[in-house]
Amino acid sequence: MNNSKIVYLEKVIEEQYPNTAGIVIMKNEKLVYEQYFNGLTKDDTIHIASVTKSIISTLIGIAIDQGYIKSVNQKVLDFFPDYIVKRGEKMIQNVTIQNLLTMTAPYKYKSEPYTKVYSSDDWTKAALDLLGGKSEIGPFRYSTVGTQILSGILTSATGDSVLDFAKENLFEPLEIRVPHKMIIRNKDEYFAFLKDKYVSGWIVDPRGVNTAGWGLTLTPRDMVKIGQLYLNGGMWEGKQILSSKWIEESSRENSRCGKLSYGYLWWIIDGDNCCYAALGDGGNIIFVNPEKKMVVVMTACFMPRAKDRIELIKKHIELVFEDNK
Repeated sequence: MNNSKIVYLEKVIEEQYPNTAGIVIMKNEKLVYEQYFNGLTKDDTIHIASVTKSIISTLIGIAIDQGYIKSVNQKVLDFFPDYIVKRGEKMIQNVTIQNLLTMTAPYKYKSEPYTKVYSSDDWTKAALDLLGGKSEIGPFRYSTVGTQILSGILTSATGDSVLDFAKENLFEPLEIRVPHKMIIRNKDEYFAFLKDKYVSGWIVDPRGVNTAGWGLTLTPRDMVKIGQLYLNGGMWEGKQILSSKWIEESSRENSRCGKLSYGYLWWIIDGDNCCYAALGDGGNIIFVNPEKKMVVVMTACFMPRAKDRIELIKKHIELVFEDNK
């Protein structure tokens, strides 16, 4: 490893990506780089924002592997038999799990009503109330509140809380420290959670259902294990944690947002390498490059309009570590 390249890389990070909290890089299943910034350490969890969505996708895949869910083609309302569909509502009855995973589900709002959903007593029901309407199924529409329905589906299908299911089937097998449940009661606590760089836990609604679109805290070392799991085709220490079929389906284009491709709550990075990434606000990322057998994880402190981490990875990080074996 060229030390001068490392020095330059860290200078670029400190000057152009000042909210960076941690970086962990694996190549050929070996840890090749680990560094922390802004007072954070390897033991500090941080809010990974929308990277949470990709973890939920992983859990949906495991639930399908284990037979709790038949397939992504199952209708969303199959899992909520007590939900009362309003008179005249037809579109909601045709929405599938795949539509939620690929952001092709229709909603009744113009801009996401975060406050309405997250101040309710039941975030899943509040999200279901927004699903459908007069829009069509198919066009890409990124929705954080809509993703919450997947947590409700996991709870309904498995009979466990999302956290307990994740603990048994993902966190403990990968030796990821299991987060505790955390409750947010108002807007002030919400913003305090976002801005606290030493935050820990996984947010739950008043019914104890974990968030699906945000709200999970992990360490960079935890996150790199998720990336390595995907790079390994779902294998971890000789055990199949997640099917390779699910990873293949998740990491290929299933929908499209402008020039960007989208899998199952994973972004597909266009190019010959077929890279894909879990992306979270502020600069949180799990980046997987199958061709280079590399996983790059970055965490970040809360910062609006943070600079694109993909550019940093493609222009700097991959070049610095391309010779590592």
